[in-house]
Amino acid sequence: MQTLRRTLIALPLLLAALGAHAAAAVGQIAPDFTLQSTEGKPVRLSELRGKYVVLEWTNPGCPFVRKHYDSGNMPATQKAAREQGLAWLSVNSTAKASGDYLEPARLAAWLAERKAQPTAILMDEEGTVGHAYGARTTPHMYVIDPRGTLVYAGGIDSIPSARVADIERATNYVKAALADIAAQRPIAAAATQPYGCSIKYK
Repeated sequence: MQTLRRTLIALPLLLAALGAHAAAAVGQIAPDFTLQSTEGKPVRLSELRGKYVVLEWTNPGCPFVRKHYDSGNMPATQKAAREQGLAWLSVNSTAKASGDYLEPARLAAWLAERKAQPTAILMDEEGTVGHAYGARTTPHMYVIDPRGTLVYAGGIDSIPSARVADIERATNYVKAALADIAAQRPIAAAATQPYGCSIKYK
């Protein structure tokens, strides 16, 4: 299990080193996109211009994602963001051919069971948006400011493990970003290392 965990963590780093995906850069305009929500409605990023937006790459088949949802950490972070007026888009780039793929209704049900509070859950089965952002792991987090500029990219927190016990000791980078936003100051840790399972792209 320990070897598997190390592999899950190391693989995205290796892919990045090989230039498998070109990451959207902090400080630049975030790539616009339109994706279908699990409710079958189109959601366009540019229509949220004027407010902060959090993007979260997710996959319920990943133990790192389950860590943050089953513990309540991700839903609590979503709640904090929504209460602060941010939009939260959960994106699933898992290919339909993957064993981890959940059809929209099942994905929405899984998140609802864990009291998730995203603004919308988006389906990216072709992986187009994931590749545009250089998303490598689940979870992989991004924050976009009201002007459409990417101001944070990286991990959900500072301890790359699948252990729930580590959540309390970790720095939640997204909540730290929320605090910086509320204080109207630049995000202190604008780029951190994402960790988790490699995204099951098409």
